[in-house]
Amino acid sequence: QVQLVESGGGLVQAGGSLRLSCAASGRAFGAYTVGWFRLAPGKERVFVAAIRWSGGSTYYADSVKGRFTISRDNAKNTVYLQMSNLKPDDTAVYFCAAVGFRWVFTADEYDYWGQGTQVTVST
Repeated sequence: QVQLVESGGGLVQAGGSLRLSCAASGRAFGAYTVGWFRLAPGKERVFVAAIRWSGGSTYYADSVKGRFTISRDNAKNTVYLQMSNLKPDDTAVYFCAAVGFRWVFTADEYDYWGQGTQVTVST
């Protein structure tokens, strides 16, 4: 079992930055893929970014490419999402999720989920 806890959300003005953290406990990420998803009011949960724990490959949704960076800290068993040049459309609850062995980018493929952290971007 993997337990995930997100932190780092908050209120920020458009153009600002935030860094989200996803700390894992229960077992090391090992061969996992860790992804970030977001859920905005009235919309479906959508993929934001993913990182392959072994090797560090990354993948981004087009809407965040060039503005968001996903990274990992092996020693802390933590994944980060650095968000820059934030826009009001980025307002959502952000979730981290993990799945073993597969390099996938749809929510249904992920087995473990955190509780989410709210990000609000004001104009």
